[in-house]
Amino acid sequence: MPDNDTAPAGAVEHSAAHELRRGRGGGMTGGGKTGGEIHFTYLGGPDIAKLDLKDDEILTAVEGGLLAQGRGQTTIEPRVHLVADPAFRGHFNVLRGYIAPLGLAGVKIVSDYLDNYKHGLPSEMALLNLFDPHTGAPRALVDATWITDMRTGAVTALGAKHLARKDSKVLGHIGARGTAYWNVRLMDSMFHFDEIRVHSRRKESRDAFGRRLARDLGKKIVVTEDWESCVRGADIVVEAARLEKPAPLLKTEWIKKSALVMPYGTMSAVELSLTDIMDKMVVDDWSQCKPGLPFGALRAIVDSGRLNEKNLHAEFCQIVAGHKPGRERIDETILFWHRGLSLSDIALGAAMLEKAAKLGLGQRLRYA
Repeated sequence: MPDNDTAPAGAVEHSAAHELRRGRGGGMTGGGKTGGEIHFTYLGGPDIAKLDLKDDEILTAVEGGLLAQGRGQTTIEPRVHLVADPAFRGHFNVLRGYIAPLGLAGVKIVSDYLDNYKHGLPSEMALLNLFDPHTGAPRALVDATWITDMRTGAVTALGAKHLARKDSKVLGHIGARGTAYWNVRLMDSMFHFDEIRVHSRRKESRDAFGRRLARDLGKKIVVTEDWESCVRGADIVVEAARLEKPAPLLKTEWIKKSALVMPYGTMSAVELSLTDIMDKMVVDDWSQCKPGLPFGALRAIVDSGRLNEKNLHAEFCQIVAGHKPGRERIDETILFWHRGLSLSDIALGAAMLEKAAKLGLGQRLRYA
């Protein structure tokens, strides 16, 4: 990057928050152009850690993105993938979108590598690029590993808010990836579960996950040895497993009548019969779920026609915006597949930049 000009974000005249507010008004912004120079804000992982975002801040930001989507105030394109080499056992996802009320366009690149734990690295690492949609000028570059984890947990929790039974007391969670922590934490902040069960393929992973949750939530966590004892009879089931290839490990017969089931692993872990017991099926964005696309927890179900545009109850944003109903009866069994949207990344990234500016965190870098 040419001529990096760094300074505390809170100390510069054109703070991230100021630039974002100008963008909302539709005026010419860019990442902050003054005197022929263009600057943008860089927010790294250590900065984000210092933000100490609260649960309600995360949920409010992500819900705002969903509301904008439901009101037709966004543009979103299906994600694209890059598999550099199958031997590396990983791939990149590229997510793109625009939120009019925030005056921001964004592109997130996130990697997903199965063996990163062997190198002491997160399985998912990401960067979010934010731009002025009027000029294309850069606004910000944000470490999106935190964003990916938090916004995924927020969509899971908001899904439970609208689609689960209000008296849900037992959570069964498969998977211990970074997003898993925020799934459990944010849902528990709403439901205050009597029992939380977790399972992951590797013992060291699931045990560490259970200890972290017990410490942070202040309650006992049941770490199970297998999928069935984690899932059977749970009021809410989340499947976030990391599989190398599709495998029907989550059995339909384990799902309780009236449960909410939320699978979002990259590779499918469910049986095709899962749709047979569902009263409602919801996705976050049909254009990213429709037949013929790669990857996804319900890929085989969609490609087989068991989930299609005709039997799809709603896109989740329609429920959040009040255009379609969520749960209507206590005995409904509901399926919610969320693939993850750029809009959630952009909305949470904007909220982080706002708070960072107030706290004087981040750096102002010269682009041109």
